[in-house]
Amino acid sequence: MQWETVIGLEIHTQLATRSKIFSSASTAYGAAPNTQACIVDLGYPGVLPVLNAEAVRMAIRFGLAIDAEIAPRSVFARKNYFYPDLPKGYQISQYELPIVGPGRIKILLDDGVVKTIGITRAHLEEDAGKSVHDAFDGESGIDLNRAGTPLLEIVSEPELRSAKEAVAYMRKIHQLVRYLGISDGNMQEGSFRCDANVSVRPVGQAALGTRAELKNLNSFRFVERAINIEVERQIDILEDGGQIVQETRLYDSDRDETRSMRSKEEANDYRYFPDPDLLPVEIRDEDIAAARAALPELPDAKRRRLVDAYGLGDGDVAVLTASRELADYFETVAGAAGDAKLAANWVIGELSGALNSAGIGIGQSPVSAAALAGLLARIADETISGKIAKEVFEAMWAGEGDADEIIESRGLVQITDTGELERIVDQVIAECPEQVREYREGKTKVLGFLVGQVMKATQGKANPGQVNNILRGKL
Repeated sequence: MQWETVIGLEIHTQLATRSKIFSSASTAYGAAPNTQACIVDLGYPGVLPVLNAEAVRMAIRFGLAIDAEIAPRSVFARKNYFYPDLPKGYQISQYELPIVGPGRIKILLDDGVVKTIGITRAHLEEDAGKSVHDAFDGESGIDLNRAGTPLLEIVSEPELRSAKEAVAYMRKIHQLVRYLGISDGNMQEGSFRCDANVSVRPVGQAALGTRAELKNLNSFRFVERAINIEVERQIDILEDGGQIVQETRLYDSDRDETRSMRSKEEANDYRYFPDPDLLPVEIRDEDIAAARAALPELPDAKRRRLVDAYGLGDGDVAVLTASRELADYFETVAGAAGDAKLAANWVIGELSGALNSAGIGIGQSPVSAAALAGLLARIADETISGKIAKEVFEAMWAGEGDADEIIESRGLVQITDTGELERIVDQVIAECPEQVREYREGKTKVLGFLVGQVMKATQGKANPGQVNNILRGKL
């Protein structure tokens, strides 16, 4: 039987507020356990939550970016369940009246097809604490620093049809929240993670199959692997005549398997009811207008503009717009250097390679956009060759100064004196009679060898274009 995969993602994005959603406790990462949980987060009797207005503004910004409905009135509810890292015995979330209603986002698939994915809703909620199972022998610890951290839960329609589509969608949301400045998207720190609802059905069947929920996937690789394993598991069960049980499952990356955690709860199991301590959130037209005015240029619009403005290919632009910071860096370099293609090649090539090797982001680059533009200017005016420029870049990365300082201190100025180059070419021709004979017999590829010999003799300082022309003339 042919099977169709059906996937919906629930993405939990930590909002980049400095304090928690209902208290003034800090959201900074890395503090000692239980040092950033105040009596509001701990649910002490008599305390009252106060909504963080910045979290609301961030949610509105996201809703506008996905062309969604912004609810003029939304309500916080209590989601009741017992777990050791939830001291109140309930989580404050939104249920029937979320702040962001139906929207949509476009993703680019591997075959070049653009697919629109519906977003059901995005609602505000507080995070729970964290159970720590590996810090104590035979015991678990509870760290409540995350309790009360503001989250925006983004729920997709079940319109994803493969693990690769799910990853493409998740990457697009990740890119968008970072462009908007509402989340740092740091997956290692738990700022961006998802639950995947996965089911299969016979091809052509309209009804959805029974789904399993894969909890707390915190990397793109794990999302793809966990979904593929779960799809295989469900198909094997169905083809053996069994039935899928609706449940919550955990992906174990060490064993590369999913395993059952608990039966899947329904909404009525949580006994949702409006939180009596929180007023409904009322959003005015002027609030939406202010949020719209503060929107940055979004990824799709930026991509189209870079293609049109700089004449770059879609592939290069996709890399350059991966993050807002990288796109801004490129535009600064291109504007100062006056050569967009050269700037793109260096940002995508040497710079990105160095960033990846160092394991840092563009914001931590030791070579500023202005400094890289200065280096490219020395290539453009033929002070140095492209090959020498790579040596200069490495020195800049190591903190030895700007391009001009390094070129002068290392004596790297390109040789462009025709008389000097002709003397060296004559020397190479005299030392390579066999290659000269082959060239004159029609084996023109040997010219590359001769050019290489000249470059070697000049320690890479010769102008390659001039060398080619002089060699051809003399041969």
